[in-house]
Amino acid sequence: MEVQAVCRFARMSASKGQQMARLLRGMPVAKALKATEYNPAKAAFLIGKTLKSAIANAEHNSKLAADTLQVKEVVIGEGPRLKRFWPRARGSAAPVMKRLCHVKVVLTDGKDEEVPRGEEGGAV
Repeated sequence: MEVQAVCRFARMSASKGQQMARLLRGMPVAKALKATEYNPAKAAFLIGKTLKSAIANAEHNSKLAADTLQVKEVVIGEGPRLKRFWPRARGSAAPVMKRLCHVKVVLTDGKDEEVPRGEEGGAV
């Protein structure tokens, strides 16, 4: 069974969180929590917060034990941009894009894994 949590409109660019997201894919939940807790990056804080929310969703809504959960995917997608301006010389202004992102964490207990095509015993 899959459980997910989403943090929307986080004040960070999506590209800065991609490295942390790649690191956590496929990890058990306990190990992923430790990895986000001891990493000083802002992305680690946001992903850790969303991961804790996904664990709470799994325990409360789906009645799953946190020990059996594993991180299936962590997706950090781009959100809207806040368009601001910074003053420059002689009364001009330069545009500043303040980027936002959406963080999505999907957990699985590994029981409902799909059978890859060709191993079903039927027609391929």
